[in-house]
Amino acid sequence: MTDTEHYVRDDVAGFLAMLEQMGRPGVEELPVEQGRAGMRALGAIAEAEPRALAVIRDLTCPGPEGEIPLRFYDTQEERAPGPVVVFLHGGGHVIGDLEVYHSLCTEICATLDLPVMSVDYRLAPEHPFPAAPDDCEAAARWIATSPEELGREFTGLVITGDSAGGNLTIVTTHALGVEPAEVPVVLQAPIYPIAGDISQTASFRDFAEGFLLTGAAMKWFSDQYRGDPLSHRMFPLLEEAENVPPTVVITAGLDPLRDSGREYAQHLIERGVDTTYLEAQGNIHGFATLRKAMPSAQNDVGALLDAMHLLLRRHGHVA
Repeated sequence: MTDTEHYVRDDVAGFLAMLEQMGRPGVEELPVEQGRAGMRALGAIAEAEPRALAVIRDLTCPGPEGEIPLRFYDTQEERAPGPVVVFLHGGGHVIGDLEVYHSLCTEICATLDLPVMSVDYRLAPEHPFPAAPDDCEAAARWIATSPEELGREFTGLVITGDSAGGNLTIVTTHALGVEPAEVPVVLQAPIYPIAGDISQTASFRDFAEGFLLTGAAMKWFSDQYRGDPLSHRMFPLLEEAENVPPTVVITAGLDPLRDSGREYAQHLIERGVDTTYLEAQGNIHGFATLRKAMPSAQNDVGALLDAMHLLLRRHGHVA
């Protein structure tokens, strides 16, 4: 099947046509700081507006190499004990930040009615692998202690994130399965994640050009990150995970990473993990933070959050 035979939603096609007309250089053609600024600029024009919340607060937690910036969200000034969402942003381990993912975090918080903590882990190339997984694990362990600064009692962690953050979701959940934190991971929800080597997959071959995330960009991200291809902290499918919690995986149908998410979901289902797999057919990588430019993506984010709530309720973590 050729690229022209793949189903593309009308709003997705319009967005891709707009990007082509703009003639934006690929992230691999820019200095790192310009790539980061470009991701923020794209979000400013393409992402939905943030939801209003009772609590939005910046703070830090101790990390392996200094303080880790965080942003805390809640729909309520005070709440009874319950789970907390730990959000790990995308951007190839290189170009994401708290601001790019601010609106999405407010959406997660408002829809699930759960507190959310967004983690601003260290980025490559200044801080290559394993700085990102080290920071994400440290932040998750700190959040699990119900820190006094937050005035909340957390009963479990819900770990989620997109793309590179989807990879870090799986890696962090794995780490906390081997050496548990003060409260368990009760759900993980990787969003279009990398779980293994994507270079030989059909989706990488089919969608490496013309669908926002390109093969050239993926190579550039990999070169900056300098991950160990033999480590499960780079490709978590390399090692059998312990104590895997209920899981929601969502992929995009036109994404070079699609088959990695599919493979990870299939692996968990075959192991008997309570797993929900969703695919946003006709949509592209990055849709979760492009909801104004591609309004149909809001339905995909809604489906993800509905599935997360369903599994949390099924396992007795929310009413």
